[in-house]
Amino acid sequence: MLLTLKRALRRSVARSWWLSKLWYRRFGLQIEGRPEDEVWYFAFGANMHDSAFRERRRMRPLEWRPGRIRDYRLRFNLEGRPKGKAAPANIEPSPGDEVWGVLYKITRRDLIWLDSTEGVPGPRYRQLWTEAEDREGNRMPCVTYIAEGKETDGTPSLRYITLLREGARAHDLPEHWLRLLESVQPAE
Repeated sequence: MLLTLKRALRRSVARSWWLSKLWYRRFGLQIEGRPEDEVWYFAFGANMHDSAFRERRRMRPLEWRPGRIRDYRLRFNLEGRPKGKAAPANIEPSPGDEVWGVLYKITRRDLIWLDSTEGVPGPRYRQLWTEAEDREGNRMPCVTYIAEGKETDGTPSLRYITLLREGARAHDLPEHWLRLLESVQPAE
């Protein structure tokens, strides 16, 4: 019940640019720019799949393209639900590695909404501003999410890893990344 009320409050605040600014300030964060400014968001987890990004989160990207961030690696080191049987995707710094995903161009207002659906600001994920590169080598600043994870990786649920695999295929991510996702063993 309390979790439902928190989500409702967060989403109500996300509908107002000015309330959002106050909400972020409460967490010591600042919202930059104007609501209509465009930003690139890098999705490496379930948000690569249209059912999560477009349907569940109700996002309408202006544009999308495959892309990667360098010097990070994909992890499954967060605690999901049910505990011990689901580990959501996360990233962590790792020089020389890369994470492939989907770059979505959205507005800053949409980013505030996306934050609210991901529990940002809050105790888990936080925004990470970094540089991404698309398939053609074009570089662009982007935002993604990162969290403090456990030392060891867990196993994602079959449903969750299937979202990542299908989203990666649908957005034409490189073959080596598809093989990596296929190698991830789901929880039983």
